[in-house]
Amino acid sequence: MKEGTKKRMWIPWLMILPVIVIRCLTTLYPVVMTFINSFRDLNIINGGTGTFIGLKNYARLLQDDKIASSMQFTIIFTVVSMIFHIILGVALAMMLNMKFKGKKFLRTIVLIPWAMPTIVAGRAARWGFNGTYGFVNDLISRFVAGFHFDWLVQVDTARIAVIIVDLWKDVPFFAILVLASLQYISDDIYEAAKIDGAGALRTFWSITIPNIAKTVMLISIFFTMWRITNFELVYAMTSGGPYDGTSVLSYRILIEAFNNLNLGYASAIAIVLFLLMLLLSGLNLFAVKKISD
Repeated sequence: MKEGTKKRMWIPWLMILPVIVIRCLTTLYPVVMTFINSFRDLNIINGGTGTFIGLKNYARLLQDDKIASSMQFTIIFTVVSMIFHIILGVALAMMLNMKFKGKKFLRTIVLIPWAMPTIVAGRAARWGFNGTYGFVNDLISRFVAGFHFDWLVQVDTARIAVIIVDLWKDVPFFAILVLASLQYISDDIYEAAKIDGAGALRTFWSITIPNIAKTVMLISIFFTMWRITNFELVYAMTSGGPYDGTSVLSYRILIEAFNNLNLGYASAIAIVLFLLMLLLSGLNLFAVKKISD
């Protein structure tokens, strides 16, 4: 490398310095402060002074039934939702990849649920699943006479309703991303398989799945993170009820920080959520590596 070039190496770093500073202030600093605050007494309502209290906030997590319920539903919501995202997303992508008249129009309108703001979708779903005048009961009653059910009153059915709405909203976007991967598979491969006598099922398992598996797993990493950190749907649809049965950890952070003004405890929950995200991300990356090998 020439001496003049070495002297000019500081210019690129100078150009990106503002971006680095901004990212540190908006990302690194909040993460560090959240970790520090999780060891402090920052319960503003009770006059917390920010004194160091060690692991007391974390010890409280182990005794808090609301946190246990939130952790349980967070895992259920993430795992069940992602399983159906993959199944329904791949199925929808394959349907959209078929050759039929009007497929471009269908690919466009299928994204309408995803484009809808989550708060709007959640509020609409709250009315839709209402036991008295909701359209879900009305639709089912047209096939099952006299059907009536209060979906959002019982914990189990409220959880099912939240997962259904989450799938309705985000599966189309997942499918469009998978569709992009499907279109990179050459038609010649399918034609060769057909000539060799491979049926539709064999073609799907031997050609389609291996070619889209890595893409699906990479997409799943981001969708998993969105599932874990998403609280807007729960906030708008059930407000964490009934009996905190649909309260995810991210929603519990919101409640503790802004309703209960217990910033130290909220920070401890945020650290636990961060560790859960690291764990699930690691599992996803491990799966991607196995597929790549």
